[in-house]
Amino acid sequence: MAVGKLLLFSLAVALTAYYFYDTETITPGMVRGKKVLVTGSSTGIGEQIAYKFSEMGAHVMLTARRAQRLQEVAKRCLQLGASSAQYVVSDMKNLTSAQHVAQEAIDKLGGVDYLVLNHVGGSGSFGYFQGDMKDVLSSITVNYLSYIQLTSTALKALQKSQGSIVIMSSMSENAVKKVGDKITMTASSKEDCAEEVVKAAVLRRPELFYPYWGIKPLVLIRDFAPTLMGNILDKFYVLENIQ
Repeated sequence: MAVGKLLLFSLAVALTAYYFYDTETITPGMVRGKKVLVTGSSTGIGEQIAYKFSEMGAHVMLTARRAQRLQEVAKRCLQLGASSAQYVVSDMKNLTSAQHVAQEAIDKLGGVDYLVLNHVGGSGSFGYFQGDMKDVLSSITVNYLSYIQLTSTALKALQKSQGSIVIMSSMSENAVKKVGDKITMTASSKEDCAEEVVKAAVLRRPELFYPYWGIKPLVLIRDFAPTLMGNILDKFYVLENIQ
């Protein structure tokens, strides 16, 4: 018991030290001229990530399904200081389209330094599985296979630039609104989240938890006490509202 308490205390001290003494910063000079492809960039965190890179003078390539929104975001990127801002309309349910997105970024930007995989999608429903495999296949294609397709297409360009791949997993404001009264979670600021994501990408950090104290402790609990973690997560769902 004493050893367990000592271990938990040591972990708490280490986490606190990491959180408060991580003072690394990034400057526009570290990003200016870099070539960035951001998926799911017509709204939410993806849009804000594009803006953060633009503020530091990057070349940005945007992609999502809505052409008009992409036009508006690209215009805003230029206003914020992007070296260039382009977009390509794509639906990640189509792997050929995903391949086209990566190739367009390489051709139009002249390479890729940062591949930000932020898009998410699927059946559009949130509830119990009803046995429809079309929903399963749609979700796997958008949230897994398209990530592989984009990465494999851009891989040589990323190796050439010694670039980075950023894979997002988040509960965005849009997602929280979509599931409505089915969960009790609240979303963090998309602007603040985007700022931390860009910082982590530029500093080449292997992982990012944001907000740190809201996520990291849960990850540790999952590893050491998975049953407890399951019970905690169950509290976030309003089961009577899930059909």
